[in-house]
Amino acid sequence: MKEIDRLVGIMETLRAPGGCPWDAAQDHESLVPALIEEAYELAEAIESRDTASMVEELGDVLLQVVFHSIIGREQGAFSLSDVIEQLCQKLIYRHPHVFGQTRVADAREVVRNWDQLKNGEKGKRDRTSIADGIPVRLPALMYAAKLQTRASRAGFDWADALGVMEKIQEEADETRAALETGDQSDAADEIGDLIFSAVNLARKLGIDPEAAVRRANCRFADRFALIEKAAADRGVSVADIPMDEKERIWQKAK
Repeated sequence: MKEIDRLVGIMETLRAPGGCPWDAAQDHESLVPALIEEAYELAEAIESRDTASMVEELGDVLLQVVFHSIIGREQGAFSLSDVIEQLCQKLIYRHPHVFGQTRVADAREVVRNWDQLKNGEKGKRDRTSIADGIPVRLPALMYAAKLQTRASRAGFDWADALGVMEKIQEEADETRAALETGDQSDAADEIGDLIFSAVNLARKLGIDPEAAVRRANCRFADRFALIEKAAADRGVSVADIPMDEKERIWQKAK
């Protein structure tokens, strides 16, 4: 595509002598924070259904792919063509029901086949644990969900969501007990178990825990903004509004 070629040309100019000092100084490691940030900004645009922002953020993510590919080519390691070719080969290999003779009944079977093919690829055959291959830098909720999904595929799972609910109650009781003893380390462990179990419930129900918590964050911010507005209208700070009044505004917002 000529647009991709133009983007590559721009980045090559920025990296070249006499170009941009900042762009020229970047390497794979220094760009990791930007890659993560751009992915989250794209996720926000998607969840907000803001198509204009999606176009912008998709461009920023694409920039990261091109940036890393140019650095890889400069190092003699790989090029953008290598990245695209490997992706094409992977997509064809992991879709034998489209590009081969495999037959599948539904999307669930597609996922099972995908996982089997992925696990059989070079570099993945030596995995001995369900945790192997899950990026440790994933957000904690996402990591937990992936861990639980793999455990489920290995046959270690609750029969239904009610079983997970009972586990959540058990963990809540244990958290309360830890709070009553005043053991901070114990409380941290139990809170972790409680959150892990809540993630398991989301997974069991087919809900993305990260997205669910992001929506909860937005609801909290929107409702708290009403308390802030009430305080501003009265010319006082939020701290000056009595707790029962704040609770009344909060409940009304719900």
